[in-house]
Amino acid sequence: MADIKITTTTAAVLRAFLDDLDKPRYGFDLMRDTGLSSGTLYPILARLQRAGWLAAEFENIDEQAEGRPARRFYTMTPDGAERARLGLAELHQKIWADGPVSWLAPRGKHA
Repeated sequence: MADIKITTTTAAVLRAFLDDLDKPRYGFDLMRDTGLSSGTLYPILARLQRAGWLAAEFENIDEQAEGRPARRFYTMTPDGAERARLGLAELHQKIWADGPVSWLAPRGKHA
């Protein structure tokens, strides 16, 4: 299982999955919950899937009867959930290491 660099955008996606591990998620659902655009979200989902943190499968529907294409549903793997929790904890520690305001301040003007 590959390691993933957890950026703030990746963290938003991971938190969405960790909020309800039993809930399969699809792209538009995740865009709505994270506020990320499709151009940002889908590369993150692809990286997480390649790393083994997510599993994905298309729903089994009659596209013509439903009037839409099948959605690709993503679920977090158990190993992915464990790594996500650890990674988010490390990110939180890194961001808050110098105090709650320092990472928001302009460079050279840390409080």
